[in-house]
Amino acid sequence: MFEALKTDFQICEQVGNGKFGTIYSCFSKLTDEFFACKTIQKNLLIDSTDRECLNKEPKILQILTGYSNILQIYKVYEDENYLHIVTELCSGGDLYERVSNGPLSEKSAAVILTRLISAIGYCHKLGVAHRDIKPDNVLFDSQDNLKLADFGSAEWFMGCEGKMMKGVVGTPYYVAPEVLSGREYNEKVDIWSAGVILYIMLSGVPPFYGDTPTETFEAVLRGNLRFPTRIFRSVSTEAKDLLRKMICKDVSRRFSADQVLRHPWVIHGGETIYING
Repeated sequence: MFEALKTDFQICEQVGNGKFGTIYSCFSKLTDEFFACKTIQKNLLIDSTDRECLNKEPKILQILTGYSNILQIYKVYEDENYLHIVTELCSGGDLYERVSNGPLSEKSAAVILTRLISAIGYCHKLGVAHRDIKPDNVLFDSQDNLKLADFGSAEWFMGCEGKMMKGVVGTPYYVAPEVLSGREYNEKVDIWSAGVILYIMLSGVPPFYGDTPTETFEAVLRGNLRFPTRIFRSVSTEAKDLLRKMICKDVSRRFSADQVLRHPWVIHGGETIYING
């Protein structure tokens, strides 16, 4: 462990694993508060893309810090061998644990989606695409506040290079089809992934899946969105309407974060209302 880190913090138990490191709880000797510390061993990052992500994540977190639904970064320690990123501690678990217990009510799903999309929209306004939106990266603090985390795959999409991005990143069930196809893509890949999360919150199952990652990718590329009656019998028409507009293969027709937040189902907090179409 880096000596400067140990001077300021007492490292406690391991609480998780990120894409590029191990996460520990740590106790500040200065403030008497608990934090999280993501520790990354640099020599394990052989791939140049991974090294680029290593350099990018703390910079992106520092740009985004201050927004209530995004994980807050406090300090970064680095030497030749390790990078340590100290953030707020989220002791309330993650969304993966919650959806593993079965479908949520529409009201509960609407609350979570609203906060998640608010965080995504804030990222997009600052020119950052997360690119790995999944339940494991949606955390909750001790007060049950949602925190979008793990920006190891994030990318800037504004500036001289324009808004389009390249590179196959993401997680099988949640990745957008245009990413898998090898085409250039924009920040709306995050909306697709959030739509998949909403589908899972309401049904307990992913919209696209297979017995292997390859089969799952093939199902994503087909993008044949269905609502099996047995599973979606009690899900409202309004919720399904929103899902169609988020999990939409035609990127030009796929909702933006702002459009999701203006959808009637979101505005009414998952309450049953009536809309055309």
